[in-house]
Amino acid sequence: MRREERLVAILDLLGEAGVLDVSDVVERFDVSPATARRDLDVLASRQLLTRTRGGATAQSVSYDLPLRFKRETNPDAKAAIAAMVQTLIVPGMRIGLSGGTTSKAVADALGQRTDLDAHDGEGITVVTSAINIAAQLVIRPHIRVVVTGGVVRVRSYEMVGPYTDLMLERITLDAAFIGVHGIDAENGPMVQDEREARVNALMASRAENAWVIADSSKVGQRAFATVGELESFTGLVTDAGIRDEDAEALRARGLQVLIAR
Repeated sequence: MRREERLVAILDLLGEAGVLDVSDVVERFDVSPATARRDLDVLASRQLLTRTRGGATAQSVSYDLPLRFKRETNPDAKAAIAAMVQTLIVPGMRIGLSGGTTSKAVADALGQRTDLDAHDGEGITVVTSAINIAAQLVIRPHIRVVVTGGVVRVRSYEMVGPYTDLMLERITLDAAFIGVHGIDAENGPMVQDEREARVNALMASRAENAWVIADSSKVGQRAFATVGELESFTGLVTDAGIRDEDAEALRARGLQVLIAR
C-alpha cells in the first residue's frame, strides 16, 4: 500500500473508531511504530486529526474531508447517475455543475461525448464553481468552460464568496446539476458548508431546470446547510438503491425522481 493510500485508510479507521493508538496503526497496516507515528504526524500537520501522546483522536476531523483524501464511494451508482444526466443535456445547452464526486462523474461522462459539438459548432457551455472540474473539462474542444471565480475552499476545490455570487447573478442557465451531502423531503438538499450552500442555491436559481444529483446513500440523510428551497428544484437524479418511501415523499413535494439503473 502506498503512503497516500495508507493515510486515507488511517482516516477511514479513525472516522469509525474515533480514537487510534500507534499500535492500532502498526497492527492494521503492518508498519513500524516509527512509520505509524510519522503518518499520524503528517495527518496532524494537515489538520485532519489531533495528535495525542500515544496516537490520535478524531475530535478535530471534519466530516467534510478534503476532496483529495475522500475515498470514492458508490462509484457504480455515480457512473449510472452520470449516464442518466447525459440524457438531460443536449448540444448548445448552458449548464451549471457544482463540485463533488458525483459532479465529477458527470464531468467524466460529458468529456467522453462526441455529439455535443453539433450545435453550430459551439458545443455546450459548462459553468462550474469547482476548479478540479474546470481543469478536467477545459481540454475538451466541444466544451466551453466558465469558472465562477471566488475563493477556493481547500477541502472541496469549490469557489465561494461575494465574487462567486456576482458572477452567478449575471448569467442564465438551461440546467444546473447540484451535488449534495444529503436530501430529504422535509429539508430539501443539504451540504456541509454554508458558503457552498449559498453558491449552489444561487446556481440552481439561475437555471431553467435545477437537478439534485446524489447517490441513494445521501437520500434521507441530513447535512449542516440547506441549499435553497426544495421547490426551486426540478428533481433528483439518483440510483436504484433509493427506498420507495423516500422517492414517494420527494415526489409528493413536487420533485421528479429519476432513477438510474
